Amino acid sequence: MAKYRCPGCGYTYNENDGDVREGYPPGTPFAALPEDFVCPDCAVRYKEDFELAEA
Repeated sequence: MAKYRCPGCGYTYNENDGDVREGYPPGTPFAALPEDFVCPDCAVRYKEDFELAEA
């Protein structure tokens, strides 16, 4: 499972952990997040802006 980082604020989405606060259970792949996903911390960056931080 991989990690993806917001280049604006550094928020990291870890596929292993998901983001329960945002409604994504552990094991949710980044590709399965909605196309209109925005960074939950800064709300400035969209899904396509996230960078692969760790594979």
